[in-house]
Amino acid sequence: MVPSRATVDDEKVSLGAATMPSEYAKALGARLRAIRTQQGLSLHGVEEKSRGRWKAVVVGSYERGDRAVTVQKLSELAEFYGVPVSELLPGGAAPSPLGPTPKLVIDLERLQQLPKDKAGPLARYAATIQSQRGDYNGKVLSIRQEDLRSLAVIYDKSPTELTEELIGWGVLDPEARRAVEAF
Repeated sequence: MVPSRATVDDEKVSLGAATMPSEYAKALGARLRAIRTQQGLSLHGVEEKSRGRWKAVVVGSYERGDRAVTVQKLSELAEFYGVPVSELLPGGAAPSPLGPTPKLVIDLERLQQLPKDKAGPLARYAATIQSQRGDYNGKVLSIRQEDLRSLAVIYDKSPTELTEELIGWGVLDPEARRAVEAF
């Protein structure tokens, strides 16, 4: 009989009928910890940011490989951290790009010079990201491809069209075109 849920526990990883040793659970936990710390979060910070959805003790036990984590919970944690599930999987499960993807960097100084009717949504979005990151250098702001997709929805354009518009405004470097091509 095939289990209805895939889980990782301290004895084995069970994915359908296949099992793997607990080393996988520990490696998975190490990936979870790495993502959390990259985001500058403590275990209690995760609990606070999630408003109690993710208890510090539970996330800690996932990270140590002491507690089973279902595929559903792993997916929800990935969503909470804002990363693809593949980033949480150990052993090179995440495909690596052939070359570095160009960064999407917003020129905040140029953004402030634009009329609000044009740049208002972008300015508010950038301010929100700055607030969440505690990043107030005021000169540039790196955004993710997912942010560009969200902004494209706000501006009712495709990511490619919005990129061209932002380049035209002088807010994005023309090199950003390569990042959009990677979509």
